[in-house]
Amino acid sequence: MSEPKQPGAGSGLRKLLVMPHTYVLLVIIILLAALLTYVIPAGEFERAEDVNSGRTVVVPGSYEETEASPFNPLLFPVSIVEGFNDSSDIIFFILIIGGTFQIIMSTGAIDAVTGRTTRLFSKRSAFVIPAFLALFSVGGFTMGMSTESMVFVPIGILIARSLGYDAITGTAMVILGSNIGFTAGLLNPFSVGVAQSIAEVPLFSGMWLRAIILILLLIITSLYIIRYANKVKQDQRNSLVYELETEQNQADIEGVAIDSTITGKHMMAISVFLIGIIVLLLGVSVHEWYILEISSLFLAMGIVAGLVSGYGPSRISKEFVKGAKSIVMGALMIGLARAVIVVLEDGAIIDTIVFYASTVVDTMPGSLQVLGMYLFQVFVNLFITSGSGQAAITMPIMTPLGDLLGVTRQTGVLAFQLGDGFTNLINPTSSTLMGALAVSGIAFQKWFRFAWPLIVIWIVFGGIMVVIANLIHYQ
Repeated sequence: MSEPKQPGAGSGLRKLLVMPHTYVLLVIIILLAALLTYVIPAGEFERAEDVNSGRTVVVPGSYEETEASPFNPLLFPVSIVEGFNDSSDIIFFILIIGGTFQIIMSTGAIDAVTGRTTRLFSKRSAFVIPAFLALFSVGGFTMGMSTESMVFVPIGILIARSLGYDAITGTAMVILGSNIGFTAGLLNPFSVGVAQSIAEVPLFSGMWLRAIILILLLIITSLYIIRYANKVKQDQRNSLVYELETEQNQADIEGVAIDSTITGKHMMAISVFLIGIIVLLLGVSVHEWYILEISSLFLAMGIVAGLVSGYGPSRISKEFVKGAKSIVMGALMIGLARAVIVVLEDGAIIDTIVFYASTVVDTMPGSLQVLGMYLFQVFVNLFITSGSGQAAITMPIMTPLGDLLGVTRQTGVLAFQLGDGFTNLINPTSSTLMGALAVSGIAFQKWFRFAWPLIVIWIVFGGIMVVIANLIHYQ
């Protein structure tokens, strides 16, 4: 007769192997960033205004080490508060999106439209995935849609769930689509536009290869998401967010049955939403709107949608608070993620990281140097998630380096744009990613499990395209 197991035997090890809460994971990353400030010397580049782009860029060859500024452990709470303060606009943006969508959702308008969409795609549900990816890629490669895409995540999730998929599928259809467009960057003024201006090549030249890259990325990503979505449709237990889907299904059972009939009030609420989206697109593309203006627009959309649906001020307020409350946990993740950058900036080590990474590229064998330029951008993107910001820091260094290596400047721009875009979808310091996860309710760990194989595929694909560009002397 075997001995009975001791109570709790092995439970300690299992607890250690369980992925920590997202907040705990982000705090660990902050602590690792703080540790780097003790290991990596502080330093900075000189900066000057670039005559072509009008942006402040680094001066090549100007890097100098500065007085060490290691992280003070006593200021750990301060760095977190600074992170919340620096990202307060994004946090409030997320809360306003949650409140606005709850108001519109409560009217039944979005449910009714979702019902119609479900019937439209009922016999060819997989087609909705490439359709969404292609649609949002247009926003990405024309006006650099990135942060703005998160406002469409709730709709993507509703449509995905109505077709038998899950929240990850719905979120991926939206944010992967805009990221593909942003990365391919056919007419993206915030990444390709800035990089080409600094590299002194004609604005938006070389579009033919970027168009091919866009199409191939859409195909690769569609097949990846469809493969996952079909597994979920066959058995919901295959979903990486099965618990989330179970909770949602239970909420649907306990709630009022959805009526897909589109009424007059539904049409009015939908009209408010569509007019708001048109105003959003015009504001972003023509008047350079960003978080402040977009947040104000969505707040107005929620109030007007409630009023045309017959809601009084108290009902509008109640629904808004309900929606905002549901995503507070996710919204706060953005502040914690920003604290990582605060620590790195306070330690003055970001420029040092860029300098030594570029030095490594310079010492690589000739056949690998163009790949080194590309991987350099992939690496730097972990610390500088802004496309235009990364271009301003890295392109003044990579452009003359590329000239010395015999790499065309257009290829250097391509290495930048592909390296800048791919890892944004698994980078916990990306406000776009963390915002989308906040809206969707997906834990970062769950999303990472879904996305990392695709990101690896993207990175390999990008390396192949950069090598091809170098071989054909891409202009």
